[in-house]
Amino acid sequence: MNVVGVKVEEAERSGLAPIPELKLLCVTCSGLSRNAGPKAPIPVLVSGSGLATRQGLPTRGESRNAVSALRAARVLMIAGGTGGHIFPVLAVAEELRARGEQKQASEAPYTIEFLGTRRALEARLIPAAGFPLRTVAAAGLKGIGGLERLRNLLVLPRTALETAKVLREFQPQVVVGAGGYLAGPALLEAALQDIPTVLIELNARPGFTNRVLAPVVRVAALGFEQTARYYGAKARVTGHPVRKAFHEILPKEHVPPFTLLVVGGSQGAKAINEAVLASLPLIAERMPRLRILHQTGERDYNAVWKAYQEQGFAAEVHIFIEDMPGAFARADLVVSRAGATAVAELAAAGKASLLIPFPAAADQHQLDNAGVLEHVGAARVIEQAQLTPERLVEAVCGLLDHPECLAEMERKARKLAQPGAAARIAEMIEELLK
Repeated sequence: MNVVGVKVEEAERSGLAPIPELKLLCVTCSGLSRNAGPKAPIPVLVSGSGLATRQGLPTRGESRNAVSALRAARVLMIAGGTGGHIFPVLAVAEELRARGEQKQASEAPYTIEFLGTRRALEARLIPAAGFPLRTVAAAGLKGIGGLERLRNLLVLPRTALETAKVLREFQPQVVVGAGGYLAGPALLEAALQDIPTVLIELNARPGFTNRVLAPVVRVAALGFEQTARYYGAKARVTGHPVRKAFHEILPKEHVPPFTLLVVGGSQGAKAINEAVLASLPLIAERMPRLRILHQTGERDYNAVWKAYQEQGFAAEVHIFIEDMPGAFARADLVVSRAGATAVAELAAAGKASLLIPFPAAADQHQLDNAGVLEHVGAARVIEQAQLTPERLVEAVCGLLDHPECLAEMERKARKLAQPGAAARIAEMIEELLK
């Protein structure tokens, strides 16, 4: 390979166009095959002044720019732990993917990947939705103590290292999270690397992790107007992103036999499970034709299933209900915890509910969430400390005995629905990608 210089003036006479700031060298290649003779000079770009390129042909730099212009915009979604931290981010990811599929051929598509823990829930839900899932070790600290807290603290350095590795490998241009013990270190690490971050805060009162993240995230998408004071100028009230299927549920005609849906969150709720089972004899006396659809969580499944069998009750018992919109559509009344996602799904579906807030939730935010629905007449609330079989049966049967009351609660719940929330958050992400 021989390298020879070419003056810019000579290049112009040969049909090469000069470009400032760079010099042009030409390379002649010979001996590429036994029968090959010397080849014509090939323009090569080097730094300096006076670049010349063959007119009508792109330079290497121009070709690289054309490729990078079409390079997929990379978004990393943080979704680890519980359904309340997975489903909102999943709804935004699906909206963003749909937008990417509608782009013109000349526009950059989106590459969306998820970062989660090695728990079974995200390992099942996220790949099933068609998204790649990367996993790291992570453990929570809120609400635990003793040796367990110490063990979880020791996991934090590993979480930070593994998260940093994912960011280095995937090189996201935006990182999105909805709180939880994984979102904390992941969004912090992204912020330290100056990667734009979007925090989705759906609770009326932010939890510990999201309050800590407030100073470092780029923008916060909020479910409630009253939450804006925690995030100042970064706050954007978008509403709660939920899966489209919840918004598509049609109003139900409330006629016997009624269906009661019992949901204790994605992991179940021991207190709710026990209260419902203790109520079965009373329900059998007052409303013997009642059908119960019950999500128990893995821990209590066997005991709950056995209790229904012994009572001879018409019940469907599941560890986890994959098609929750379908379960909502069947239900006349929903008994549930009051996580932000659960409350948003109830509003989107327009379902009457009896809410039992989790008392150990950070800063009692579930009580605040439940209060939003209760205040407008869309839900009834029983605090767990006052939850007895008698009170539960009175509340459930009292509502089911008055279908007109259920219908009114449903209308009030649907007024709180915000069907454009996922689209609004997707638009925020697209602005950060520009």
